[in-house]
Amino acid sequence: MPENAIVTNNLTYQYGELVAVDHIGFEVAEQEIFAFLGPNGAGKSTTINMLTGQIKPKEGQATILGMDVADDPNKVQEKIGVCFEITNLYEQLSAKDNLSLFAKLFGVREFDPEALIKRVGLDGRGDDIVETYSKGMKQRLMVARALVNRPDVLFLDEPTEGLDPQSSLAIRNIILEERERGATIFLTTHDMAEADKLSDRVAFIDDGNIAALDTPHNLKQQYGKRVLRAEVSDGDGKLQEREIELDKAETAAEVEQLFEQEQVVTVHTEEATLEDIFIEITGRALD
Repeated sequence: MPENAIVTNNLTYQYGELVAVDHIGFEVAEQEIFAFLGPNGAGKSTTINMLTGQIKPKEGQATILGMDVADDPNKVQEKIGVCFEITNLYEQLSAKDNLSLFAKLFGVREFDPEALIKRVGLDGRGDDIVETYSKGMKQRLMVARALVNRPDVLFLDEPTEGLDPQSSLAIRNIILEERERGATIFLTTHDMAEADKLSDRVAFIDDGNIAALDTPHNLKQQYGKRVLRAEVSDGDGKLQEREIELDKAETAAEVEQLFEQEQVVTVHTEEATLEDIFIEITGRALD
């Protein structure tokens, strides 16, 4: 059994009277991709800020690789990589200089910035000033910077927010490669489809509380439903939709009746999405 890379207990943070994170607890195993899912303002970024030593919890404890984050933030930060939602690069420097600067800060010897630049799909642009980069290019460079010290735990806060499909795919591939290397990935996002593709387990956070935590498959089995959707012709060339819920005792009879009594044009099965499950559990849609 893998050890836990992240452990939280009773983790709490308030902004004045507002409780942003409300006494939450969870564990993340080594080499796990763990997605922290919820709408904007749910407490995702506050949690990641506590886990990475940016802010201290008002109550509770968080440990990374067995180290208390509040007590040993510098030691923790040597072992982690962080990619924030908002880019904070040195825009008047080149991409190579940005990465080389962080390599020096981490004490990384014999650092090759070109290799990381190529890995995130920015080859040929390493000498360009970052100010000239598009949003997607800056986000790729942010991910590259988070990898400078070959972190044991990688925190990614909305890494593909607002990016073009090519940039998003490049970042998803890096996440999978890092897990294969041995890193633990803590991913905050409100993109449920992305989390479903990537994650070993997901946690739903809503109003600072964890509403559910399990594998995507188990959450769908517990809270979702599978349906058969069919398009049928009404005889005048117009199509109408029919829906039959699967996994019921009467499903077989309903499907047989559909094909006997209707002119079926198309048919396919569909399972609940994580967004469907979030709505089922919390009673509201993502923002």
